[in-house]
Amino acid sequence: MSYVMPKEFAAKMVDAGESKIFMSTKDTLIRAFMAGAILALAAAFAVTIAVQTGNFLVASLLFPVGFCLLYLMGFDLLTGVFTLAPLAVLAKRPGCTWKGVFRNWGLVFCGNFAGAMTTAILMAVVFTTGFSAEPNAVGQKIGSIGEARTLGYAAAGGAGLLTVFVRAVLCNWMVSTGVVAAMMSTSTSGKIMAMWMPIIVFFYLGFEHSIVNMFLFPSGIILGGNFTWFDYFAYNEIPVVLGNLVGGLTFVGGMIYATHFRESPKRNSTATDASATPAE
Repeated sequence: MSYVMPKEFAAKMVDAGESKIFMSTKDTLIRAFMAGAILALAAAFAVTIAVQTGNFLVASLLFPVGFCLLYLMGFDLLTGVFTLAPLAVLAKRPGCTWKGVFRNWGLVFCGNFAGAMTTAILMAVVFTTGFSAEPNAVGQKIGSIGEARTLGYAAAGGAGLLTVFVRAVLCNWMVSTGVVAAMMSTSTSGKIMAMWMPIIVFFYLGFEHSIVNMFLFPSGIILGGNFTWFDYFAYNEIPVVLGNLVGGLTFVGGMIYATHFRESPKRNSTATDASATPAE
């Protein structure tokens, strides 16, 4: 697997964050567009598997193929840049500012959304035979997912918003772990193996991923789901984006940065032993 030690991949995380901040607008948008489109196609693939087999575990085991592909092709998800870009500012890399971080986040959000929407429209054509028929079983399932995860949260009020936020935090804890896990190996097979594991966890547990939802919820609306664009943004996308930010930056980026990139000096075991009171 060609394992890379934590101190080494922590430095790679900071380097990656710096690269994201300075990337051109064109490249940022193209890479984000393709990441959103590919992840959306993987979501459609997983829902299709779940509907046709009746087994969500099988769908969860196969969904990570999309994440692995987009990462290996160098494309960017909002969930990943939430974790990586701020590290370059924390590390005081020359020219890296919070303004640059917010610029990167904004461009990646727009690119991801455009890519996911493109896939949503293309798959809606497939699900409805060119809009000439009612949605097939997969299209109907996608519509019901959107209703449950917008109106369902709304019906629970503040508790619903708290739940969707926490699910989003947990989601990007796992997804960003997948991003970092790819840096733990120098081989393609090792990267895929390391990424696959945390992505299975997030998907099977039904956590909230802002880019996956950029496909599922607009698809649900296009396919006749009983919820609105306001429902989608107010009760899902906005709290999910905020939760993804907190989950990735704190539980993954912040923790690895604090202990592996900014490792504290080791305790002096000799001095400690000498000052200790001998046992009677």
